Amino acid sequence: MTGTDVQKEAEDSGPSGYAAARLRLLTEETRSGPPRRAALADLTDEWLTGLFAAGAEGLRGASLVAVGGYGRGELSPRSDLDLLLLHDGGDTKAVAALADRLWYPVWDLGLDLDHSVRTPAEARKTAGEDLKVQLGLLDARHIAGDLGLTASLRTAVLADWRNQAPKRLPELQELCAERAERQGELQYLLEPDMKEARGGLRDATALRAVAASWLADAPREGLADARRRLLDVRDALHLATGRATDRLALQEQDQVAAELGLLDADTLLRQVYEAARLVSYASDVTWREVGRVLRSRAVRPRLRAMLGGGKPVGERSPLAEGVVEQDGEVVLARAARPERDPVLPLRAAAAAAQAGLPLSLHAVRRLAATVRPLPTPWPAEAREQLVTLLGSGRPTIEVWEALEVEGLITQLLPDWERVRCRPQRNAVHLWTVDRHLIETAVRASEFTRRVSRPDLLLVAALLHDIGKGWPGDHSVAGEIIAKDVAARIGFDRHDVTVVATLVRHHLLLIDTATRRDLEDPATVRSVAEAVGSQGTLELLHALTEADALATGPAAWSSWRGSLVADLVKRVSAVLAGDAPDEPEEAAPTAEQERLALEAAATGSPVLSLRAQTEPPAGQEPSGDPEPLGVELLIAVPDQPGVLPAVAGVLAMHRLTVRTAELRSLYLPDGVDGSVLLLDWRVAAEYGSLPQAARLRSDLVRALDGSLDIAGRLAERDASYPRRRGVVAPAARVSVHPAASRLATVIEVRSQDAPGLLFRIGRALEDASVQVRSAHVSTLGANAVDAFYVTGPEGAPLPGDEAASVARKLEETLRG
Repeated sequence: MTGTDVQKEAEDSGPSGYAAARLRLLTEETRSGPPRRAALADLTDEWLTGLFAAGAEGLRGASLVAVGGYGRGELSPRSDLDLLLLHDGGDTKAVAALADRLWYPVWDLGLDLDHSVRTPAEARKTAGEDLKVQLGLLDARHIAGDLGLTASLRTAVLADWRNQAPKRLPELQELCAERAERQGELQYLLEPDMKEARGGLRDATALRAVAASWLADAPREGLADARRRLLDVRDALHLATGRATDRLALQEQDQVAAELGLLDADTLLRQVYEAARLVSYASDVTWREVGRVLRSRAVRPRLRAMLGGGKPVGERSPLAEGVVEQDGEVVLARAARPERDPVLPLRAAAAAAQAGLPLSLHAVRRLAATVRPLPTPWPAEAREQLVTLLGSGRPTIEVWEALEVEGLITQLLPDWERVRCRPQRNAVHLWTVDRHLIETAVRASEFTRRVSRPDLLLVAALLHDIGKGWPGDHSVAGEIIAKDVAARIGFDRHDVTVVATLVRHHLLLIDTATRRDLEDPATVRSVAEAVGSQGTLELLHALTEADALATGPAAWSSWRGSLVADLVKRVSAVLAGDAPDEPEEAAPTAEQERLALEAAATGSPVLSLRAQTEPPAGQEPSGDPEPLGVELLIAVPDQPGVLPAVAGVLAMHRLTVRTAELRSLYLPDGVDGSVLLLDWRVAAEYGSLPQAARLRSDLVRALDGSLDIAGRLAERDASYPRRRGVVAPAARVSVHPAASRLATVIEVRSQDAPGLLFRIGRALEDASVQVRSAHVSTLGANAVDAFYVTGPEGAPLPGDEAASVARKLEETLRG
């Protein structure tokens, strides 16, 4: 039977005919999705038109209007009918009688009905008082009666909405936020409410309302398809349950999946999550744009008055090479060329997360459309930017999701596809697999001060459950994937092994601590054999806690934490024989010795800048080695203040220190004096490198005291707008008395920042200690620095003095 036949049956047979035609339509296997919803709306229109015609005979100035979902022509099998009987206020008794002729047949069929009887003025007044009524009227559609009456109401309601948008849109945003707080996020719930949860059908309707205001518009790409998929699932849910429900309960998911022709319930949930993720992302982008427009409207009159009527231009402040901030978002610089800069997506994402700002939609889409793939293995900068992004705390999530929606994450990490939107059917888990991995990285960023290799911790956190997309033990599968990913992003063989070990054994500590006898030496020895080293144990301890905290409140407690800490202490004692011996100093190269001799002869600093290269991990040197940065070699006659002077000059010139070595160099016999040699790898924050002659000139002035580095840095910082940025873990300074026989080792773990090394160096100088050597490394956004210091006589510091220096240094960094 065709759609026309069904409608004819409804017209001929009255309510019972409509019920039969409706049932026939809903059981047709050849029609589903949008065609069925539209056909059901058309069928209902025909039936209600007949009822209206029979009841309104002789009545003028009245019309029947569909609003809400019915107004959009989208009727699910058990949707209620949202109807407005509109009248001009004339014959109210006849209108009341007509209402009875309309509503009672609907109720008699057991259909849910949301109805009202109003004049246009009453409808507009109610809409002005009740935002939900106004949203429903935005989708008003004429069914029967006086078309002009309906059209005039639609015109007036839309005009009211657009005129009142600056006031009503913030109210709508607050309503959406309150609903999200109550219902949770659709893309992560095991039993989601398809309509009310964040990213569901209510949010999709809100986006339509924003677009109708003409104030802003949602990113349209993929949004209509996401909304269609959510409606299709709700249709199948109504048919499977026979109820007007929007909650996709566990016991009904298999049946709903079968109704939609999907493989299983997990496939169903992944489709729901993907659609909800897109709606949520579109909502975030849209509400940011609404906020920007409203702020602009509020400020513009004052600015125009101040600027003589000129239109203000959004200020752009640089964040990184090719990346700037504008209007509270991170956008690409005008000179950026994504097609020539494969690291740009990660650089932009890291800069955004560190600044606590969102990536603009335009920037992400341009990157997704034009950027070329990274080479294998990745350049060192790409790996560092990934680590910086992962270590940025909560802002990482929003930035990661922006990359995810546009397909950049799976382009960077193809193995991500198997865990993307993958549900976890475990009541302990709050998140899908992919979100759990990001949550674990966020939690791990809080523990970067506890480990000597925060980069390995963060990458292992990202990958620890990557095997859940494969059959079998996810830890075993994950170890294989983690080896491949870690090598691909450029870690050397040793680091690849550590990351793979962390992934393979990420459940080892919690399982052993809670299920085994820790008094049994064999238990502790087996863990020590699996872990292998103190460094890996330290990382595994932090990963275990981060993983549990990211799982949910039921996965971690003070009791579990104490058991794991006890196990770690026992394993550490077994591994204590792995402590490293005193490192041997490498012999200077010919160039280092030449610079040292020149510095000794001239009594002033000398330096050289050159590109630093090395073959990728595991490969033999080739004719086109990978550039790793710029190597800065400086030789300075031994004197106080060298470390803060050099670090301060580099910070002034916006040079980021990636690695740094400082040591005293023994000169050949017959050459008087001693020289400090600094071998550092640096990179420009953005722009080009300064000339070596300029660096040397400023260094000379810094050493003789004529250059106020602290003042220059403070002046520069004050000239840039304050951003909320990342709330990083506090700096941690510790003393390692057994690490060296010749000096006291003070280790600093802190968030990297411009001028950090300058502040550390100046604090050590103020403490009247001599820096015998320094080993500085920047791992993503984390600085892990070790300073070998002595007292004025060249001996290690006494214990209480070393502790005092460390305490004062920590206070300086936290101040």
